[in-house]
This record gives sequence, C-alpha cells and structure tokens, in this order.
Amino acid sequence: MRGLTGKTAIVTGASRGIGLGVAQRLVDEGARVVITARKPEALAEAVETLGGSEHALGIAGNAADPVHRRETVAAAIETFGSLDFLVNNTGINPAFGMLMDLDLDAARKIMDVNVVAALAWTQEAFHARMKEHGGAVVNVSSLSGVRPAPFIAFYGASKAALINLTETLAQELAPAIRVNAVAPAVVKTKFAEALYVGREEEASAVYPMKRLGETDDIGSLVAFLLSDEASWLTGQTVVADGGISLQGVH
Repeated sequence: MRGLTGKTAIVTGASRGIGLGVAQRLVDEGARVVITARKPEALAEAVETLGGSEHALGIAGNAADPVHRRETVAAAIETFGSLDFLVNNTGINPAFGMLMDLDLDAARKIMDVNVVAALAWTQEAFHARMKEHGGAVVNVSSLSGVRPAPFIAFYGASKAALINLTETLAQELAPAIRVNAVAPAVVKTKFAEALYVGREEEASAVYPMKRLGETDDIGSLVAFLLSDEASWLTGQTVVADGGISLQGVH
C-alpha cells in the first residue's frame, strides 16, 4: 500500500489480538511500529514476532496513564524519527449483563479507557508531531457501537461515543490529519473468547460469510485507512462484520 514504507505508527493494546494483527500488517507494509500493553513480557514476545527492534518497539503501561502516553510518543519519535500514524485499539469490557444492574464505577472505567484515552492519545500525538507534519488516526470501535448489543450495552455505548469522536476529530483536524474508525463484529481473539469458544461453528453460522473475523481482516483494513490509498477518506467508520449486520439485530 502506498505511503506506509518508512513511516512510524503507535498501536495501543497491541501485545495480542487485533492490535498485534494491525501492527503485523503495518510492519509487512514497511512501517515501524511502537506497540503498547500493560504486561512487559507479552510485549517483548510481540516485538520478537514483529521482527525485533529494527521493526518494533514495545512500551509497557496503562493506556489511561498520561505519563505512559507522553513517554510512548516521545520514544516513537526518538527511536524511529517520526510519528505518522496512531491506532487507538485499547478497549475494555469488565461488565456483562443488563444496564439496570451495571456498576457505575465500571461504566466510568469503560468510558475512560475506551473513549477518553483515545482522545488523550490523539492529543499527545497531535501536539508532539502531527500538528506540524500531518498524519492519520484510526480508532478501533465495534459493531456494538453501531447497533444494540445485549449484555454488553455500555461497552457498545462507549464504542458509539468513539465513532462520534472520530467524526468530530476528522472535522477539526482536516486536511492535515485524517481520522477514521473500524467497527468489527466478533474477531477470534482472547478478548472475545466468551462469544465463540466451544461454539464457534454455531457462532459462525449466522454470518453470511460463514466464519468469524481473523485479526488480519482488521489489520489489512486499518493499514488501508492509514495508507495513501485512502487519502480522500476521513470521518468514516468502516464496518467489518462478515455481513452479519445484514441479518437484522442480534
């Protein structure tokens, strides 16, 4: 894809799952990546998977921690000489059940990590580099942010807020910085295991494509949105769901 070779991306929440899939695709396209997660050991393994220090740098920390954000952005610029792309992938969902039973402290934490931290990472990248040099941002939302999501409704509400944030940032930061989002359905990751492990065939059957998502399905889409191939796209949310949204509400 045009415009990725030699560029530098930060991908949050990237020691495994969708984040690692995104980082791998960017490295495959010639970019360097700085990946974050909470556990240093998992990050070190991910860096090796990505080809070592020539291609990737791992920085452990909490995505909601301002010091971690500042240090990560500074390290990206110091190590690789630029910061061209940001992928806000970190997300949590510690609650499952009806909204009337939702612990409000959990709700606040979901919103802080899934929405506020994405804005904060974007602010950090903007002030440190992108304001002067431009760039592109992709926020990882969810199909649950586009349509009702029983039992994970507040997670869905946070992802809907992330989509709205994406649209507003796209307006504010154009034309130098493009901001888009992706909204996956169930992708086969540890984060989503409760939705398919032990019943993958049954879970896949309702998808027109008859399979669940793979991390590279999202990695390739994010890489496209960051690349020059998508230079006229901003403020968009691309649903990647194997066609399940054609089937009505689930």
